[in-house]
Amino acid sequence: MQEKQPLLLTDEQMREFITNGCLILKTDFSHAFHDNLLEQLNTVYAEEGNPGNNLLPRIRELQKVFDHPVVTGALTSVLGPNYMMHAHRHGHFNAVPTAGGWHKDSYWGYDRVRNHHPNWAMIMYFPQDTPVDLGPTGIMPGTQNHQKRAFEANEHPAEVLASGEAGTFALIHYDIWHRSTPNILGQPRYMLKFEFMRTELPTQPSWNNQEREWKKPANLLAPLAAHDVMWEETWNWLSGDICSLAGTASSDPQVVQELAEQLSGDETIAINAAYDLARRGQAGVNALLDGLRSDDVHVSRICAYGLAVAGSEAVDGLIAALNHENVNTVTHAVFALGELSGLAAKAVPALTQLLGHPEDKIRSAVVDALGFMNSPVEDVVASLTRGLQDQNAQVRFMSSLSLSRLGASAEPAVPQLEIALDDENRYVRAHAAETLNYIGTERAKNSLIRFLLNNRWCSTTTKANSFYP
Repeated sequence: MQEKQPLLLTDEQMREFITNGCLILKTDFSHAFHDNLLEQLNTVYAEEGNPGNNLLPRIRELQKVFDHPVVTGALTSVLGPNYMMHAHRHGHFNAVPTAGGWHKDSYWGYDRVRNHHPNWAMIMYFPQDTPVDLGPTGIMPGTQNHQKRAFEANEHPAEVLASGEAGTFALIHYDIWHRSTPNILGQPRYMLKFEFMRTELPTQPSWNNQEREWKKPANLLAPLAAHDVMWEETWNWLSGDICSLAGTASSDPQVVQELAEQLSGDETIAINAAYDLARRGQAGVNALLDGLRSDDVHVSRICAYGLAVAGSEAVDGLIAALNHENVNTVTHAVFALGELSGLAAKAVPALTQLLGHPEDKIRSAVVDALGFMNSPVEDVVASLTRGLQDQNAQVRFMSSLSLSRLGASAEPAVPQLEIALDDENRYVRAHAAETLNYIGTERAKNSLIRFLLNNRWCSTTTKANSFYP
């Protein structure tokens, strides 16, 4: 059976995703399909509990959801055509009349600098009709790039509810603030959460792009201050134009000084100031580098976002910051260099040296950043192979994820990836398998097939149905 072509997002939908950080979409499966899915979910949850990461093999029909052209089209549009489904997934069950707290998801219990660019996304799929009274997920639009919750916990007029018929799903920026809402009806409500990751930097629009220039969407829901410069930069980045705004504004000393003073204030204003400074040449870069070295972790982090889009003029200062005594300054400098990608290739030797740093946080940031560096590829692959042997699990699985972005160029890492297939950490094993798939050479595929055969399991076998029929 021939697969249907992805139904790509329109320009207007992409504008909404960039600004609001979410889209509510719907598949067109039959009621019978969802009734069957619900029956299986009810049985599995009642007899076995939450299958967690084993949702797909335990409930086989669920794969059809992620092969649906609306789903594949949405993910392709936001993350590019070679996106990866992450090994972590979870079926959320809710039948209580109390709301959950507003939160951002962690990275499977670990920590990392969150991306402003859409490198990660989540789908929250509802397999049953989900009216407002059944407790759909609530999403606060426009908060994907805000570390702090800049809205009142009990007052949320702009909240988007993922409410609708069976087959409705929310496509969200991974880092957006969201919550569970009260299930007043008290009936079973499932939300199936799956995570996805970009494996290659955009070189052109991957959605149904008809208009090259950025403009705000008609349906702008974000309750926070407008981030016009950041939104335009993200649109351009998704179109393959990296650091498009660098050097496009005046470096007037008074303006630069005024913007620099805003970096330590309200988060929404500080973000706008950082992106504005990124446009203002070396003077703006220098102001951001000063902020990067701040003892205030929030100021340092926001300045890193500005430096990450400031272009090649930021590279030397960021490399110098790698020797700073403040762990957060170093971590944020590493992050910015990774975001600059090929523009920061000269930083690879300095980044590699940090793999011997005693701080796990720094080493993890380094291997994450190296995955965006494709030159010199031999040094990058060697460094990430070393990362696969790190004592820290997060460094190991981030090394593997970064290798997946390098494709066949990462072939020299295959022997260490084969060892990683037997790692004690579930995500190291899973990411190593995914990476072998993206490397795609004969040895990589043979190793992957052998691993999958050795780890295969029967999705029909349960405690109540051990062997027959």
